[in-house]
Amino acid sequence: MKLPAFRDLIIFENEDFIVVNKPPFLSTLEDRSFNATNLLTLARQYHEDAQACHRLDKETSGCLAIAKNPEAYRHLSMQFENRQVNKVYHAVAWGSHDFKDLLVDRAIQPGLKGIAKLAYKGKPAQTYFTTLEKYGRHTLLECRPITGRMHQIRLHLMYLKAPIVQDVMYGGEPLYLSSLKRKFNLAKDTEEQPVIKRFALHSYQLGFTLLNGDPVVVTAEYPKDFEVLVKLLRKNG
Repeated sequence: MKLPAFRDLIIFENEDFIVVNKPPFLSTLEDRSFNATNLLTLARQYHEDAQACHRLDKETSGCLAIAKNPEAYRHLSMQFENRQVNKVYHAVAWGSHDFKDLLVDRAIQPGLKGIAKLAYKGKPAQTYFTTLEKYGRHTLLECRPITGRMHQIRLHLMYLKAPIVQDVMYGGEPLYLSSLKRKFNLAKDTEEQPVIKRFALHSYQLGFTLLNGDPVVVTAEYPKDFEVLVKLLRKNG
């Protein structure tokens, strides 16, 4: 992938914190890919003491907070630990669902090879879900995780039988244009590609308290692939 200019990702900045709109397919920290650039490396080229305060899955886009100094890092890390950070995600899920502040309280156990599972002996995990828009066989959902477990939103939506579009790890099938448009014609000898090539999950909003006690709420616009998906469903769903 073509690496973005870090400065272009910034959606909030003061003397202590940077919040970026993380593009999909860019890891927050180092991953197993050989020589793969990650967001923290780009951040440290911009500010040498940068430290990621939390992480997003590689395919997840949206709000990611970075501290510019150790005091800021401790300050926000404690808010995450004490569940004082307001996190809002948007997801496009399979199925038609009417959720209004629906709480899923199911423990999660990290597994091998980067796959987690719901398990009674796992760590407590709670997420609230609310329907934003319905498009026939798909639903745009607001997801508000209280805890921060591995793959939490994805697992809880699988539990609700509302898996995220293209989240094949947790039961979400790819979505093809041919299933939305009746008169869709594919060019001869070409294989149809999914509308979105990653699971449709976006960290839409992040709310926390600055070092001086002031609250801040940062909103990240949809990246192009997520925006195209939502527009297509609004038109054809």
